[in-house]
Amino acid sequence: MSDGDDDADATAADSIDAEAAAAECELVRVAVGDEADGVATVTLDRPDARNALNAQLRRELKDVLDAVEADDDVRVVVLTGSDESSAFVAGADVTELRERDALEQREASKRPRVYEYVDDLEKPVIARINGHCLGGGSELALGCDVRIAQYGGKFGQPEINLGIMPGGGATQRLPRLVGEGQAMRLVLSGELIDAEEADDIGLVDEVYEPEALDDRVYDLAGKMASKSPVALEHAKTAVKAASRMELEAGIEYEAELFALLFAGEDKNEGIDAFFEDREPEWSGQ
Repeated sequence: MSDGDDDADATAADSIDAEAAAAECELVRVAVGDEADGVATVTLDRPDARNALNAQLRRELKDVLDAVEADDDVRVVVLTGSDESSAFVAGADVTELRERDALEQREASKRPRVYEYVDDLEKPVIARINGHCLGGGSELALGCDVRIAQYGGKFGQPEINLGIMPGGGATQRLPRLVGEGQAMRLVLSGELIDAEEADDIGLVDEVYEPEALDDRVYDLAGKMASKSPVALEHAKTAVKAASRMELEAGIEYEAELFALLFAGEDKNEGIDAFFEDREPEWSGQ
């Protein structure tokens, strides 16, 4: 066998099938390309607890996100709850929280948790919020890049009602998204808001009637997936940096990422396709 064949075999071995990885899971499902080319739908399916994040669900979601990241057929991720669950995620598993002491919770809080797994994914992640999105569920959605909700769901950080506080990133990500005052209101009161108000304050980006939700989610996901994978990754990284860096440093970082794209093949392909009035064929390089 030639060296070239060896390289091809190695590349094939490095690519992971996300659907196959999810087949080993009980509470998480993955479908790639069913709704739009290049789009993986990751579905949380623990209907008896409205997708409350217990240890098994968190572990399986981490495994699936690792597989999705490594699957060359996936360019965009849609994260959602199953229809049977009637929720995106209704929160953390309160039974598990009740049984932990401080040392056990510190161990459980070691990063990366599912919230960081979602936030750190190189591929764009759209939260398809098809029901209640509370506590840890809200924090999971906050880690996504775009949040599209349907009318009828409730949103909030009700941890204060249990004598605790958000511990999955809400005290940091929520103020950056909706402002300190709105974040304080939700975190300190524990009150829930509906999808329309969540849209008004910027907690979600768009809200639709249930029958229109999928059309919008997968139209947007498909548009993203049609772009150069390397450009998507760099653009996402640059936008994320906006809330984490001082302005001048962020502009310098953007310029560096922009210049890096000029070293790859997709930049030339995109410009050539523009001049030739055709669809580009991305290599991901």
